[in-house]
Amino acid sequence: MKVHRASRLLIAALLMASEGSAQQDKTATPKDQRGSSIYAELGKAPEKARSKRNPMETDKDAVAAGRNLFGRHCAECHGVSAEGGKKGPSLRAEEVQNAEPGTIFWILTNGVVRKGMPVWSKLPELERWQLVCYLKSLGVAAKPGETTPANQPSAAAKDPASPCR
Repeated sequence: MKVHRASRLLIAALLMASEGSAQQDKTATPKDQRGSSIYAELGKAPEKARSKRNPMETDKDAVAAGRNLFGRHCAECHGVSAEGGKKGPSLRAEEVQNAEPGTIFWILTNGVVRKGMPVWSKLPELERWQLVCYLKSLGVAAKPGETTPANQPSAAAKDPASPCR
């Protein structure tokens, strides 16, 4: 009798522990199948690329042009609202939204071929910068259960002088 009660308590404790770890996993950084962050490539951009300034950052039409380019070239993988799709991760994640514009430009230029992200170096440079403007204008998506607006501008996009917000 005591053995059954102890077994039930142990099972209950294990279930509670596994439920708690499942909740933690929902708030963790998204991982790919090998367990590394799907945004790790952002950290691989060289300093020279990261420090590049966006020549389109003061162009009032850059965000709209970038939106059109995104619809043609990126939405198929990253989803219409850039919150992730079947093939590509969310571009509204904090890791992307807080990345320097030069880092995003570098990823667009070089791709992440082994993970399915094509190289966009044949897309004219100014169009790649327009895409950066559009992506930075999206802000961080709200996490499930959050009550804050989904399109909070990223820290990097809060410069009031820049239309790339």
